[in-house]
Amino acid sequence: MSSVASTNKIILWSKKNLFSSWINTLITILTIYFIYEVSIFFLDWAVFKADFLTNFRGERIIDRTFCSKNIEPGSYGACWAIIHVRFYQFMYGFYPAAEVWRVNLVLFLLPFALVAIFFDKVPFRKYFLYFTLVFPFIAFYLLYGGPSLTTVGTNKWGGLLVTLFLGVTGIALAFPLSIALALGRRSNMPIISLICVIFIEFIRGVPLITLLFTANFMLPLFLPEGVSPDNLLRALVAVTLFQSAYMAEAIRGGLQAIPKGQIEAAQSMGLTYWQSTRKIVLPQALRISIPPIVNTSIGLFKDTSLVLIIGLFDLLGIGRAALADMTWTKLYYEVYVFVAIVFFIFCFAMSRYSLYLEKKLKTDNS
Repeated sequence: MSSVASTNKIILWSKKNLFSSWINTLITILTIYFIYEVSIFFLDWAVFKADFLTNFRGERIIDRTFCSKNIEPGSYGACWAIIHVRFYQFMYGFYPAAEVWRVNLVLFLLPFALVAIFFDKVPFRKYFLYFTLVFPFIAFYLLYGGPSLTTVGTNKWGGLLVTLFLGVTGIALAFPLSIALALGRRSNMPIISLICVIFIEFIRGVPLITLLFTANFMLPLFLPEGVSPDNLLRALVAVTLFQSAYMAEAIRGGLQAIPKGQIEAAQSMGLTYWQSTRKIVLPQALRISIPPIVNTSIGLFKDTSLVLIIGLFDLLGIGRAALADMTWTKLYYEVYVFVAIVFFIFCFAMSRYSLYLEKKLKTDNS
């Protein structure tokens, strides 16, 4: 009975939303036909006629000439051998192979550091939170090196490692800074408010690529003589400032949505400004601001590909470097499709988690 009821619901929904009139019916049919044609074409290119480790003749692919489409890209099928050959660089960049276990260990520990932040009903959550606090130091020690570990400079980092480092670290550092900026912009103290307004409007008024150039070439001018942070740290500073400005505006929108009556009620109960902000105002504002916060976070994760202009090879940068190799030239489709799929996986995961939080916290206030 349940399956019959589900089938009836699907039929009723289809009649109401897809076939309610002859125009909707025509649009639905054309859309289904378009999706069918695109899907068949893509599967044909990406799977059925594609070359993986060996080509259609059974020969092991060692360069582009061994692919079945050795004349023009897209003539026959995809040549995924370039992804297999360059997979290490796509993941780790130029990190020494003998030390790559350190990167794998950090990636293995990362979910344990995030689980207590993302989910509140976790066994031994208190201990996971303790681990979250010390994880950044553990990760830096493992990735960069130190006592008993070989030092691996950030100039050897690349691929997905750089993308995750800038994305995760930039968002984590920008979040508390954005809260301070949002509260500062709404402050009754004119100097504090003015400083926050100038910072937010300036950062939002210039593209990220400008901030990256500024951090790369001008930041050392403001530091003491002899202090010169590497390119990755400079990029992290630019990314963090950029994200904090956009996230601050999202949080400010949430703060403005809180009725003044709640603040007045908190004051009447004897709560100080910081107590009412921490216990009443900020939790509600962050709940309302979840969609725009996740939206800016997804945008930042994708914008990390801009670090290529200052000499850092993220996931997209490694892909472009692979295309510069004459052995695999003209395999643009394969590289960009692979990079797009990787970015989509992470961005889709962030989007789904946002929906999970919205449902859990009922951000629509209904």
